[in-house]
Amino acid sequence: MENRINFVKSSGENRWQETQVTRACRLAAFGAKPPALTVENAPVPEHGADEVLVRMLAAPINPADLNVIEGIYGELPSLPCTIGNEGVGMVERVGASVSGVAVGQTVLPLAFGTWAEQMVVPAESLVALPEGLDPLQVAMLAVNPATAWRMIHDFAKLQPGDWIVQNAANSGVGRSVIQLAKALGLRTLNVVRRAELVDELHASGADVVVTEDTDLRADALTLCGGVLPKLGLNAVGGASALNVANALCAGAPLVTYGAMGRQPLKIPNGLLIFKNIAFQGFWLRRWKESAPHAEVRATYEKLAGYLAAGVLHTPVHKVFPLDQALEAIAEATQEKRSGKVLLRMF
Repeated sequence: MENRINFVKSSGENRWQETQVTRACRLAAFGAKPPALTVENAPVPEHGADEVLVRMLAAPINPADLNVIEGIYGELPSLPCTIGNEGVGMVERVGASVSGVAVGQTVLPLAFGTWAEQMVVPAESLVALPEGLDPLQVAMLAVNPATAWRMIHDFAKLQPGDWIVQNAANSGVGRSVIQLAKALGLRTLNVVRRAELVDELHASGADVVVTEDTDLRADALTLCGGVLPKLGLNAVGGASALNVANALCAGAPLVTYGAMGRQPLKIPNGLLIFKNIAFQGFWLRRWKESAPHAEVRATYEKLAGYLAAGVLHTPVHKVFPLDQALEAIAEATQEKRSGKVLLRMF
């Protein structure tokens, strides 16, 4: 981060004083075309006794960020606000009551407002990370891998060899599910829209990859070697979600965590009566707010270990400097990207 100097006239004195300013991506209104989003100068934020000033290094642009900008996300911040729900930074200053983190440490801020050069975060909302990790990869650790990890562990008692079926398998969460399942000895049946993704996902550890036109009600038993999946993950909705639900064994949950297709779920009576499929939902923010603090920290420390070991890796499509946030957002809305779009502050 470059410290910029802003000269302002002191109140009641005929002289000028020097103050440091920082930059942040600020949202003034929802749904504007183009979005009412600007990268602005602001005073360096002050931190309290139990808070930490974090110098941000990088932050991804996630679908949830785009939905917030559009004003269609399930929970919206008060405006104006600094946007961004994920990123990685380095501790720059610590409050007088803070222990457990030190200046210079790389940290994961579990807080909103990451599209900024600096942000203030409560010390309890920071996770210290091992040194030597790729900052771009760490910047993408807090949302997609954590969503994948919790869904794998919280909805079904899976054992090595069990199957998971999911749509949107090439998404950030989908790729994390594939990689974590492989590390845990689980197997994945993956559904994608484009045939050119099949070989790519096989190379990343997927066991079976099919396209949306595959009838899983008819083919899942054969594709999974004579057993049906015990967990279904849905990020699309509509007919795609129904196709995944039809692949499940009796009593299995279908967990919805996204709505990329913007179509409602279609739940046939037979899936409830004869197969007792459980339709459930997952929202990472709700988990972070309700789970014990030790469980949240342990989850992220475990994922950081997988990242350090090379188990987790998210493709990067393009990286933009913070000043080019609007160009980055436009790029992130394009289909057929090769990976995530990120903002860089270092």
